[in-house]
Amino acid sequence: MADTVERIKCLIIGSGPAGYTAAIYAARADMKPIMYTGMEPGGQLTTTTEVDNFPGYPEGIDGPTMMIQLQQQAERFGTEVRIGMVTSVDLSKAHGGIHKVEIDNGSTLEAESIIIATGATAKYLGLPSEQRLRGGGVSACAVCDGFFFKGQDVAIVGGGDTAAEEATYLANICSKVTLLVRKGEMRASKAMQHRVNNTANLEVKYFTEIEEVIGDQVVEGLRLVNNQTGDKEQIQVTGLFIAIGHKPNTDIFKGQLDMDETGYIITNGKSTKTNIPGVFASGDVQDKEYRQAITAAGTGCMAALDAERYLAAVESKEEVEA
Repeated sequence: MADTVERIKCLIIGSGPAGYTAAIYAARADMKPIMYTGMEPGGQLTTTTEVDNFPGYPEGIDGPTMMIQLQQQAERFGTEVRIGMVTSVDLSKAHGGIHKVEIDNGSTLEAESIIIATGATAKYLGLPSEQRLRGGGVSACAVCDGFFFKGQDVAIVGGGDTAAEEATYLANICSKVTLLVRKGEMRASKAMQHRVNNTANLEVKYFTEIEEVIGDQVVEGLRLVNNQTGDKEQIQVTGLFIAIGHKPNTDIFKGQLDMDETGYIITNGKSTKTNIPGVFASGDVQDKEYRQAITAAGTGCMAALDAERYLAAVESKEEVEA
């Protein structure tokens, strides 16, 4: 006799602020959610040493502790958290359809609803010294971590609108900001370039790449190289911000869910609904504008509410047809 395939009411894929908040709401609504954590349980916040901008923590909190507490809160209401990764999905387009999911351990399950909270991964330069100092002065979010470098000299890498916007943001709180652009011009809009050029304490270095991030425990400086002349120089900074983009973790959903040109899942209006009934997206996987823990948590709440209403409508229809 064939093994029975596990059927669940609500599957949550991903375990950051969006996933855990969705789990709290779904569990309290008696949806019996099961969460698969993914490769990085807790998401991007597990690499953040200090979280000072999430409401409710007047003294601040470190990212890993915050994620543990969110998990404990979700589990308190009945969420089952499983360590594992969803490797493939078969999303039913039929209203009231059942979605089939494969897990990395080879098991298969069926879900009546799915909340996607797989997040987005920040792109880094790939330098060993950069990776070693992540959390020690290297960050991919100026809005999140810029406050810790108030009155200090920092550098930021990138040439697009995000880099320009974050550079001018940092210039408001830091003594000096050095913007490092790999090419001879910025990709940012003319308006953003004007803002950069008109900011007194913001210096732009073109044709410039980082050869090494200097420092043992924290960032102390950068060794730079001009990719046209080969000339090298060293600058003193205490913070390095990487603003070269994010990659949404949506590969397993391609061809089934509507996405924009960069792979972010498109949701319907102000909701978390995708183009597939019963499938909802929350957090950084569908938000390329804000990318904050608090906004991710908010959309996690929305996704659980949307899923609850969807399941109630399906059950009501089944009762009428019966």
